[in-house]
Amino acid sequence: MKSHAINDYISCVYANVRTDELFEGMWPVPRGITLNSYVVRGEKTALIDPLSGWGGGAGRAMEAAGCPKADYLVLNHIEPDHSGRLGEFRALNPAAKIVSTEKGLALVKSFHKIDGGLVAVKDGDELDLGGGRSLAFFEAPNLHWPETMVAWEGASGTLFSCDAFGSYGATGDRIFDDQFDEGEHALFEEESLRYYANIVSPFSAFVERAIGKLSALGVKCVAPGHGIVWRRDPGRIISRYAKYASWAGGGAEKEIAVIWGSMYGNTKAGLDAVARGIERGGARFTAHRVPDDGLSHALAAAYRSSGIVIAMPTYEYGMFPPMAHALDMFRRKHIFGKKALRVGSRGWVGGAKKEYEAAVEPLKWDSLDSVEWAGFPGAGDLALLEERGAELARRVMES
Repeated sequence: MKSHAINDYISCVYANVRTDELFEGMWPVPRGITLNSYVVRGEKTALIDPLSGWGGGAGRAMEAAGCPKADYLVLNHIEPDHSGRLGEFRALNPAAKIVSTEKGLALVKSFHKIDGGLVAVKDGDELDLGGGRSLAFFEAPNLHWPETMVAWEGASGTLFSCDAFGSYGATGDRIFDDQFDEGEHALFEEESLRYYANIVSPFSAFVERAIGKLSALGVKCVAPGHGIVWRRDPGRIISRYAKYASWAGGGAEKEIAVIWGSMYGNTKAGLDAVARGIERGGARFTAHRVPDDGLSHALAAAYRSSGIVIAMPTYEYGMFPPMAHALDMFRRKHIFGKKALRVGSRGWVGGAKKEYEAAVEPLKWDSLDSVEWAGFPGAGDLALLEERGAELARRVMES
């Protein structure tokens, strides 16, 4: 548990978590993740978003900040990675008031079985801490749970944004954006995109709405629930999230995400021809094999890219099951509006094509005609596959 002062009355208390456990039970964090809490001191003290069990608990957060008791606990978001130690906090601070939206307090009651000392706030309400310090609250529903809000400390211009503007990646002994060089920032940018694609992407319209709502505040510091605290250039992470949100309709980077699976190498042989075509067409691409590489990075690549290739064989009259799962996740995470190509070995009779077309219909992809072949692709198949790859690349580069 570490504590760094944002100013003389606000501290960030955070834990670096490095684990083989999957975040949300699904997403790997090979570079770790930070869990951030914040302490704001006036005549009274507010703790914002206590840590989960991963982070070591609310008591340690307060101790690390040199503040053994709190008068208020502000819960921007009730997901367990931010509220998992709420019972511990209440035991240590029985007189403290718990502050959240009405929907947030309903979750406090149902998740944590706490009924007393609850204070509901709505858009624009303020909590006076005394000594010229106060917190204002702005509801940010569905970013990414329906109860979500953000807290604003106007004197310092600090926005406590919880999951908004967050990132995967442990920060180590540092926490502020001006403490990292550009190479390190490039890694955190990869992790912020992956975090966004894995968790936030279905709620992009709400991201844009929240950015618009908060734009008049004059934010000088973005203090999220995960990752870097942005005190030098808060506009950098806000602009990054605005860009990610703008990709929700499919208009993203001029590159192609190749998502592929192969049982015996036949689909892979055809995909190699597609890749040659993509290169000939002048487009950049990244390749992600399922299930071997998992879906976390594949989702990020698919979300970032204007074009997508789905390469998979037929399996027992239907789609290759790991790819069926991937396409279901693409639907859930709103991987919409891509320029697409599907290829694959059709086995002895086919069947994947029909199931695939039904699966991608809600995604509104602009698709080239699928290419299938029996067994290993022949010379004619390979020539067609290469041409299809080149055509996809041309469409992406011209978009």
